[in-house]
Amino acid sequence: MYMQRRDFLKATCRLCLLGTAGLLVTQTGCAPATGNAIYKTAISNNEVEVPLALFDKAPLQYIRPNGWYYDIAVQKNQDGFTALLMQCTHQNNQLTLSGDTYYCNLHGSTFDKNGQVKKGPAEEPLKKYKTTVKQNNLIIQIA
Repeated sequence: MYMQRRDFLKATCRLCLLGTAGLLVTQTGCAPATGNAIYKTAISNNEVEVPLALFDKAPLQYIRPNGWYYDIAVQKNQDGFTALLMQCTHQNNQLTLSGDTYYCNLHGSTFDKNGQVKKGPAEEPLKKYKTTVKQNNLIIQIA
């Protein structure tokens, strides 16, 4: 049985398009793959307010200020809170959580929970934001 040239081209084009679409989906990170919901909030006076009660559910939370593409990973620890911008310092790709590290699926850079580079090609640590506790809220200084 022979396939007509036209049918062959249609079938291979569909296959190529599906493969390319799958590759694009895996190459662009638009949200952390953790199962945690992203807490979306407004920015006021270069600050983001997050209810402390959110950390009763899990010590790691993802915060997305309105209008931002990148999330802020906020980890509650013994010394307080660590807030890191989930943007790879190599080529600005969104990071995801992989085990105990933040991972860039574009070129493979990894960062520890303090934002330090564990594996390149990234050379700079993640941007860290100052945090303070005010009443029942965590305040993240984003300026």
